[in-house]
Parts: sequence; structure tokens; C-alpha cells
Amino acid sequence: MNENIKQKLTLLPDQPGCYLMKDRQGTIIYVGKAKILKNRVRSYFTGSHDGKTFRLVNEIEDFEYIVTSSNIEALLLELNLIKKYDPKYNVMLKDDKTYPFIKLTAERHPKLIITRKVKKDKGKYFGPYPNVMAANETKKLLDRIYPLRKCSTLPDRVCLYYHLGQCLAPCVNEVHEEQYKQMTDEITRFLNGGYKEIKKELTEKMASASEELDFERAKEFRDKIIHIETIMEKQKITMTDFTDRDVFGYAVDKGWMCVQVFFVRQGKLIERDVSMFPIYNEPEEEILTFLGQFYEKSNHFKPKEIFIQDEVDLNIAEQLLQVKVLKPQRGQKKDLIKMAIKNAKIALNEKFSLIEKDEVRTIKAVENLGELMGIYTPHRIESFDNSNIQGTDPVSAMVVFIDGKPNKREYRKYKIKSVKGPDDYESMREVTRRRYSRALKEELPLPDLIIIDGGKGHVEAVRDVLENELGLDIPLAGLVKDDKHKTSNLLYGNPLEIIPLGRNSQEFYLLQRIQDEVHRFAITFHRQTRGKSAFQSVLDDIPGVGEKRKKQLLKEFGSVKKMKEATFEEFRALGIPAPVVEELMKKLQT
Repeated sequence: MNENIKQKLTLLPDQPGCYLMKDRQGTIIYVGKAKILKNRVRSYFTGSHDGKTFRLVNEIEDFEYIVTSSNIEALLLELNLIKKYDPKYNVMLKDDKTYPFIKLTAERHPKLIITRKVKKDKGKYFGPYPNVMAANETKKLLDRIYPLRKCSTLPDRVCLYYHLGQCLAPCVNEVHEEQYKQMTDEITRFLNGGYKEIKKELTEKMASASEELDFERAKEFRDKIIHIETIMEKQKITMTDFTDRDVFGYAVDKGWMCVQVFFVRQGKLIERDVSMFPIYNEPEEEILTFLGQFYEKSNHFKPKEIFIQDEVDLNIAEQLLQVKVLKPQRGQKKDLIKMAIKNAKIALNEKFSLIEKDEVRTIKAVENLGELMGIYTPHRIESFDNSNIQGTDPVSAMVVFIDGKPNKREYRKYKIKSVKGPDDYESMREVTRRRYSRALKEELPLPDLIIIDGGKGHVEAVRDVLENELGLDIPLAGLVKDDKHKTSNLLYGNPLEIIPLGRNSQEFYLLQRIQDEVHRFAITFHRQTRGKSAFQSVLDDIPGVGEKRKKQLLKEFGSVKKMKEATFEEFRALGIPAPVVEELMKKLQT
């Protein structure tokens, strides 16, 4: 603990609020809330912690706090700060998917569609369904029972659906609005939970048709009844009041929390959502943060009721979510909570073994690498590699590994601009100059370690740019390969020395993954660039020949060689103006 933190800890107030933890670069890495700031923030710097909390505390170099007037205000502020700063140690629900609805359109000839967007267009929306499979099955059932149109635009002849009895063919037949109204009313009733009534009516119609000896029609009713039983009644009814609910249950073990959310729609438990993450505060407070993010960040549909377990603060949850929140005490509703908690415990137990294996390969490997090199744990590693063929189409690429895992959103590609010919050292100087001058200008996060795919010359070229041009002091290392093009040695220090790494160690395997990934990324980018330039070099700068026409020519002739053999008339047959053809043929013959 540094002196600055010691002084700040003595000044903390005993009031509610939020605190923001920062690393040595001033980046906010964690945001938390507390009923009493003094107690909560001090707890991070006293006593012993488990592995994940130890890693967080080990990175903290400074903190700041904001005092609020109440605990609910602190909770709301925490959610806003997490959204603003996206701290790496906070729980962030990255899944921003929306759930599917079944829509009954309000057109003259209505149809059923599945959509993820709810609009104010007079259509009727039913759902949401937590997965598209459930929505598709229900729609398929309704398509068999109610013959609404399926096509987007009416054709001029009947389609297969008409012959299957699943469409009234409004394209050729007149369908009265009363007929549509009857069907849409029944569909609405069906999707609002009245499918048992529909099934009863179909059963009566089947019996009536049998009495009239209309066995073919009776068979149609029987098939529809079977479809209803197959699709709808295979789902266990958990409630009889058809209320939409979300049921939250959680379990905590070894500093991790698992939250299971059961979606109850129209009285049926139809799907669940599972989230698992490390926690740094009390579970009762972490679950409130999770609840706020679950509906705010992930665009989940808010039902009429939400069930939570006894430990959660009911009043704060209701203020936060603005819906009815309950703590069931008995019966089926209580059983749902127990089932969610039980599933959360099982999921945690299954996950721990996988987490341990993954940490050995990633964060433990990063920590060991930092110890061997004598530097801070390199949580963020950026690696560079060049690619060219005898100096043509030179490119460079950068990959980013955070806590031992690739973060592909932060990969970057660079076309070399100032270097002529095959000069790897100057190419590396250019790309690192561009990367880190921009990082300084835009205040982007700087890496804890830079790895160059190359030897001593490459590393020294980059060191010159970082230290002498940009004034940066960032650990810099080189990765060299053996005769078989496999990762061989790590070069580090000033002067550069080989860092001994066990060939079977996880830190060595991590460096292999980094070197292989940056090489793959650079080679792929170079192939793409070379492929484009190979075609553009022949047809480039010809007036009237743009990207569209180039693709047309290549599609028609297959190769530049066949274009050279083509006649004037063959080019004109493609609709290319005569002056453009003359210029094109002249360029192809040069």
C-alpha cells in the first residue's frame, strides 16, 4: 500500500457512496458501492484475500469516492459509473441481444412473423420468447391451425402452402375481413394462454364431423389437436394465473456468484438465463447491482412480477426495477426460487474445475511471466509483426492479450506508408510510432508489456521510438524463432538477454500463442492486401473502370489473361462504352 492510499484511508467518511479504484496509469479498474464508505474501502487493504481479490488490490494505486445521500442512490450511481467507465473488474453483461416476439400484422391480409423489434405499427406482439426455437415452434403450430398468408408480397398464383391447407390464397381468392377477424381473435386468445380452450373446441368439432361421417374433416381436426399437444403441452405448467414472471436465484462460493433467472411466460417455465462472475462485495449488494444491469444493459423484457430470495433487500429492488418484486414464502412460487438456487449451486461446482484449468493457462501464466522478467504483472500485452514479400505491399499487425486471453476487438492492422523496400526495422519503427503517438494523444490504455516478433534489431528499433521520440517507459521484449519457425527465446533487458523459460511451462505456451496469433493476423492481412493490389494493378487508373466494372470483368472473363485475348465487341457486349473499351484494351496490352 502506497503512502497516498494510506493518507486517503484516514479521511474516508462513514456515509454511503461509490468508490472508484485506479491502476498505476490512472485507469478506473473497479467501481463499487458501500453503505459506509470508510468500512468498505478500508477492507480492501486489510486482512487476507482470495486470488481474484488479491489481483485487484495488487493493481490499485489510487482511489476516489463520491458520497451519496442513501444506499439506493449509491446503487443507481454505481450502475451509471460502470456503464460510463466499463471497468475490467466489474460485472458487465455484454449480451445485448433482444428476445423474439411473435407478431400478428395489422395488414389487409394479416400474417404471423417472428421479430426482435417491437414497433408502434398496430400489430399485435406476443412474447417475448427467450429463444427463437420456442417462438418458431409456436409459430409453426399456428401456421398449421390457421391458414394465414406466408408470403411477403402477394404472388400471381397459388403456392405450396395453399395445397397443404396452410394458406387461404388471397392472391387468387377473395377472403372476407370477417374470416380474418375470426382467425386473428382465436390466435390472440391462443397466444394469451387460451390454447386449452382452442383444443376443447377442436375436439368438439372433430366429434361433430365424425357423427356426420365427414371423416376427412375429422382427421384434420384430430391432426391439429395432436400438434397442440406436441408443442404446447410438453411444457410443464408452473403457475395457473398466466402471469409473466422472472425468478432470480443465486449461490455464492469461493468468491464467485452464479445467478439463475427462470423466465415464466403465460404460466409456463420456458427458459433460463445463467450468469457467473467473481464478486468483491457482499452477495446481497452484488445481486442488486446485477439486477440493475440485467434489465438496463442487456435489454431484457421486464415482466409484471419478479421473484427474489429472502436475502435481497425488497424495497431497494422495487425502487431499482420499478416493477412488483416479491419474496415467495410457500407453495409453487417458493419451489421456483429453491429450484433456481439449486441450479446455481450445481453450476458453480461444475464451473470451478474449468476455471482452475483456464487460470493456469492465462492469468497464472501472465503472473509467472511478470515474475521471471522482473516487471509488474503484464495484464495487457500488445504484440507486433511485419509481413511483406520482397518489400511489396508491406503491412504490420498488432494483437492484444488481456490477462492471457486474446481481445480481438482491439486488434489493429497497419499499411506501411513511409518505408520503401524490404526494411523490417523501419517498418516496425513506423507502426509503433503511429500506434503509441495516437495512444498518447487520445489517452488510450497503454500496455504493460510490448512483444515484438523479431530479434535484437527489431527490439532496439522500437525502443528508440518509445524512449527517445515518445518518452515512454514500457517493458519491451522480442520473440525469436528457431530453424523450424517455432518460438525459441524471449529477449528482454537493456542490453538484451535471453530470459530462461521452461519449455513445458504455461508462460512459454502463452508466448507461443501470442507469437502464432500475431503472425497469423499479419499474414492474413498481407494476403488480403496483396490480393487486392494484384487485380488493381492492371485495371487501376482507367477512366470509367471502377470497382463495380472490375468485378463485372473478372466475373465475365475469369482472369486478366483472358481479358487480354478478348475482342472489342466482347467488351462492348457487356455495356462498356467504346472510349472506355479502347483505354482498357490499351492498358491490358502494355
